[in-house]
Amino acid sequence: MKTVSFAASLLLLISSLTNAAPDAPTAEDFDSLKYDGRLTGVTYPFDVKTYRFEAQGSDLEMAYMYLPAKEDFPVVTLLHGKNFTAAYWQQTAQWLHDQGYGVLMPDQIGFGKSSKPTDYQYSFAALATNTHQLMEKLGIRKTIVVGHSMGGMLATRFALLHENITQRLILVNPIGLENYLVYQHYKDIDSHYRRELKTTPEDIIQYQKENYYAGQWNADFAQHAEFLMGWVQGTDWPILAKVSALTYDMIFTQPVIEEIQYLSMPVSLIIGNRDRTGPGRDRKKDGVERAFGRYDKLGEEVQARNPQIQLTELKDLGHLPHIENFNRFKGPFLEAIARKSSKAEKKPTP
Repeated sequence: MKTVSFAASLLLLISSLTNAAPDAPTAEDFDSLKYDGRLTGVTYPFDVKTYRFEAQGSDLEMAYMYLPAKEDFPVVTLLHGKNFTAAYWQQTAQWLHDQGYGVLMPDQIGFGKSSKPTDYQYSFAALATNTHQLMEKLGIRKTIVVGHSMGGMLATRFALLHENITQRLILVNPIGLENYLVYQHYKDIDSHYRRELKTTPEDIIQYQKENYYAGQWNADFAQHAEFLMGWVQGTDWPILAKVSALTYDMIFTQPVIEEIQYLSMPVSLIIGNRDRTGPGRDRKKDGVERAFGRYDKLGEEVQARNPQIQLTELKDLGHLPHIENFNRFKGPFLEAIARKSSKAEKKPTP
């Protein structure tokens, strides 16, 4: 097959999934963008810097983007999901910065342009510690923490560990609102790894199309899946698949929902209620009838655990409301950013 641009090959793939027309592009079509394990050939929307540190006996590099605050505005830390990089915060970050807010957008270890060690014990506590150390390096002493998807689990752990630095916590369609292994059989890392090795570009689009966007797909959605499609067809995929398996294990074995009642700062939950993201729904234990990923119901379940959580449901939006319809997202988001503490919000005693 003749090598073509990634944009052209992406259009072919979209067409193949929607109209059963041309064949899906092959690995040759992705060579020009050089989707290696550190996304060397991918341009991020803002200047990318590197935080170098040692952890668990390894020298690691954490890529991040940082837009300093104007005057006395607070810094907002944006934490990405599992299937994304910090780059998808571009519109949100630019909008915040235009108003004066500082914005920190790290790629966590194991993701994006950061190091991908396979001998690292991935945990939300470890990633939160790395992020806190980066903040200390940058002189950030207070921050509003925002987490989307898997980043919501990380943001919650960060807030639990570093409540003195966390001014407010905002969760945008987080996963982990269900304690998955209460209802599901455990799947070990090797099983996740074998499955990841078989992933195709078609699998990526089909999953996101079905769970994130209620069957819809377009170029705006596709651009945030480009790097994943490049990765699964690249020579670094065996290593990246192992890292992905390790971080899947983190999601299933390190729940945060059981501790959500102990959050002491103002917490806002913004949910596109059309979302159906439900990790592990194919591994339900016998007799379990629960439907996973019902974001139209999860918000109320979370509020029952912690009534102080402010819930905003965005009807007819899915897993990525900040991507799908930013104009509808930004109002509730700004309200959450500016939310004040209430005297009624106290940290419960465990």
